[in-house]
Amino acid sequence: MQTEIVQEKTDIVQEKPDLSADQQRALRVREVIEEIRPNLKRDGGDCELVSIDGNKINVKLTGACVFCKLASATLEGIQARMIERLGEFVRVIPVPMGFKGRN
Repeated sequence: MQTEIVQEKTDIVQEKPDLSADQQRALRVREVIEEIRPNLKRDGGDCELVSIDGNKINVKLTGACVFCKLASATLEGIQARMIERLGEFVRVIPVPMGFKGRN
């Protein structure tokens, strides 16, 4: 069932021909983060998109994620899903509190 949801969201992006390739890519990145956030929130954490700089996706982990021993595994999972969804290699990079990105 989850595969169907992912496919539907991908189709939504593909149906918007008025978006540039960069805008479609940014939309997919945001969709992936929004898919993951409920799981993080359930454990008292959260993840926010800070910026997209080429193949670097800067995110801010908050709440319980900040001091969690499994935060690196969470970031690896987010990165794997981004790579799968975008079809290209990207790096998901945690940023320190107060970091302001370009997006």
